Amino acid sequence: MKSTLRLNPQSENTSMRIATYNVEWFTYLFDSNNALLQDDSWSSRYNVTKAMQAQAVGQVFRAIDADVVMVIEAPDSSPNRSGSAALETFAQHFGLRASKALIGYANNTQQEIALLYDPKVVTATHDPRQSEDAPHFNETFQMDLDIDAKKDDVVFSKPPLEVSLTTKAGNTLRLIGAHLKSKAPHGARNEADAMRISIANRRKQLAQCIWLRARITEHLKAGESIAVMGDFNDGPGLDGYEKLFGRSGVEIVLGQTDDPSLALFDPHAHAVMTQPFGARPTTSRFFVRHENRYLNALLDYIMVSPDLKAKAPKWHIWHPFDDPDCWNSPEVRDALLTASDHFPVTLDIDL
Repeated sequence: MKSTLRLNPQSENTSMRIATYNVEWFTYLFDSNNALLQDDSWSSRYNVTKAMQAQAVGQVFRAIDADVVMVIEAPDSSPNRSGSAALETFAQHFGLRASKALIGYANNTQQEIALLYDPKVVTATHDPRQSEDAPHFNETFQMDLDIDAKKDDVVFSKPPLEVSLTTKAGNTLRLIGAHLKSKAPHGARNEADAMRISIANRRKQLAQCIWLRARITEHLKAGESIAVMGDFNDGPGLDGYEKLFGRSGVEIVLGQTDDPSLALFDPHAHAVMTQPFGARPTTSRFFVRHENRYLNALLDYIMVSPDLKAKAPKWHIWHPFDDPDCWNSPEVRDALLTASDHFPVTLDIDL
C-alpha cells in the first residue's frame, strides 16, 4: 500500500526524517499472536473502535513517512507477546518504509519504547551504556528525593531506549527515546491528597530527568552526536509545582550550563523558555471531563546536540489545528484526532 497522505515531503537535500510519536495504548490494537486487530470493539480511545484507531494510526504513519520513528506507548513485549513483531506486522500492513522494529528493555506497563526504522536507510542496535554517575536505565539510581539525608531508590517504569544509529552514508549518532513519569495525581481522594501525590510524582520525575541528563552529558563530553526524544510529561511553565522545585524536567534534560557544547536544543522548548507569555506550541490534546473542555500541552520533544543543530534541521509538530497542511487535508486531520491524544513531532536533517 503506497502512501497517499504524505505532507511536507522531504527535499532531495534532506536525507533523513526522524519522528517521535506517542500512540495512545497502541498495544490494544494487537491480539496475543501480535496480529493487528481491526474490529468493531472499543479501543482505548473514547468512542473509537479498534478498526477506526488502527486505520487512523496507519494513515498518520504514512503521512509523516519518516525514516526513523521513536514509538512511545508501543505494543507490549512480554513472555507471551512481541512488541517488535506487532510493529513489523503493522508496518507491513500499511506499507511503511520504516518496517524494522527495535525494543530495548521491556517493561511491565504494556507501554514499550520502540524504534521503527527503514532498514534501507539506517541500521540500528540497542546499545545501553552505564557509568558510576548513570547506571543502566533498567537498574536503580539513588538520590535524596525528600531532603531527609537518606538516598531513595529511583527506577524507570519505562526504561529509556538507547540506540546506536548508522546512516547509509556511514554517519553515526545516538538516539535516546524516553517516556518519563506522569505527574498527574492518579488515585487522589481529595485536594490535599492530590497535592501530596503531585509533589511526590514531580520529585520522581525530576530524578528521572537528572539520571537521563547524566547519560546525555557523558555522550556530549565524548563528542557524540545525540538526539533525545519522546514524551517527557513536562515542559517549562507547565504547572505550578515547577516554582516549588525551581525548574522543569525538560530544562534539566536540555542542560542548564554555561557551556553551549553540553546543551541540547529543541525550538519549541526554547520558545516557551524565552517567551513564556507568548503563543505556546503544543503536541498533545486531552479532554478534561470535569471541565468539559480540551487541554493542549507541550509534552513531546526532539532535542539535539549542538553539532546536529548546526545542520539547520527543521522541526514540525503535526497538530491538526495549528498546522495549515494538516488542517487543509481532512483525511490527515481526522486521522490525527482519531489515532492518539498526542501528535507526531518530526525532524528533517541532512545526515
